[in-house]
Parts: sequence; structure tokens; C-alpha cells
Amino acid sequence: MRITRTAAVVYTILAAGVAGFQIAMAAGAPWGEFAMGGAVHGQFPLSLRAAALVQAALLALTALVVLSRAGLALRSWSRAARRLVWVVVALSAISSAMNLATPSAGERALWAPVALLTLASSLTVAFGARPADRRERPPSNS
Repeated sequence: MRITRTAAVVYTILAAGVAGFQIAMAAGAPWGEFAMGGAVHGQFPLSLRAAALVQAALLALTALVVLSRAGLALRSWSRAARRLVWVVVALSAISSAMNLATPSAGERALWAPVALLTLASSLTVAFGARPADRRERPPSNS
């Protein structure tokens, strides 16, 4: 149980850091070579700034799902979070693959480790059973 909560906090901290990076990019930070495959050097054009804001919002939503699954926030989402956490795991796996395969060396060096940690922490939360989950299961006959 404790590892699940710790993993949820780790995921949330990492997601907040990435979301902060995305918000900075949307605000005009000249870090284009560290995002989106490094295709843009310097500031993002307006369309990619909007995409960065969407990514930041998605990261916030995934963090809420992970926190809910771990029993740390939004208990009303608990039932949905049992399934939605697997969407978070899938998105983390896709992010990991993309950050490992990016042609941008800077992006790969900076974000691949973060993406792998979000994958590991989201998997830990997804497989971690909360006490409420155990109570809801019918008793085993074996």
C-alpha cells in the first residue's frame, strides 16, 4: 500500500514538472529542441504552443487519475480510476517509446528517463490494490 502511494506521488511530481515545461513552452520559452522531436529550434509557433497547453492539461488529468487510484485524492473517481489508470499506463508507455526513439539527443537525454519513471510509477499504482478494492471483491472459495 505504501509503495502505491509513493509511486502516485512520484508520478504526480514528474507530471507536474513536465506540465510546467509544457506551460513554459506555450508561454514562449525557447526550448523547442527539447520537445516534439526537436523539429523546432527556439520558440514554438502558435499551433505548437496550443498543443503544449493541451499536453499540460492532459498531464494534470493523468496525475489526478493516478492520485485517485492510489486513494490520495478524488475518492469519487475511485471506481473509474481503476480502469482509467490503464489509459495512463498506455500513454506513459507511448511517451517512453517516443522519447527513446526521438531524433533529438537533448530530448532523449532529458525526457526518456522521466518518461520511463512515469511508466514505472503508473504501473506500480495500476497493480497496487487499495484496501477498498479488497473489501469489494467477493471472498475466494479456494
